[in-house]
Amino acid sequence: MTDITAIIDRIQSGQAEASDQLLPMVYDELRRLAASKMNAERKDHTLTPTALVHEAYIKLVRNVDLSTWNGRDHFFNAAAEAMRRILIDHARIKKAQKRGGSAAKIEYNDDLFFDDEKADELLELDDALDKLEAKDSDAANLVKLRFFAGLTNQQAAESLKMSPRKANMLWSFARAWLKKEISTEI
Repeated sequence: MTDITAIIDRIQSGQAEASDQLLPMVYDELRRLAASKMNAERKDHTLTPTALVHEAYIKLVRNVDLSTWNGRDHFFNAAAEAMRRILIDHARIKKAQKRGGSAAKIEYNDDLFFDDEKADELLELDDALDKLEAKDSDAANLVKLRFFAGLTNQQAAESLKMSPRKANMLWSFARAWLKKEISTEI
């Protein structure tokens, strides 16, 4: 049992003080995951791993009842989904600004900047991921963990409670399916 799982178990058993220990433990790991994801982005990207982690953690703490978490794997699945939603929301904002948006002004944080090309690509990926989830939820969850949380195939397989071989097959399927889906949308 990892320290994170132990802390979540303590929170679930009603030890409220254990929640104060969760952030320092998860922060470093989330920061590493976000940093590995951001390494693949362009060098002048203004969305920092720190900003991504902070927003994701706030979303997790506000929107999820910690007592319902089922350990470390559940936490990182939720974190990957939170990071995905943050990146998608910022891409949508960027795209709306590019097109003039609606009459109402939207507050925009310059620290979370996407160029037009990256925003369009991310929105296409999000649409394709929604379609993939309807077709094969395991494959979609694997992509989210690999792409948005920066997990390796082995780590994602462990998180999804599947064999590394199955994860490799799903990863190959998902990549081919997404490539076909995205190229047909253009």
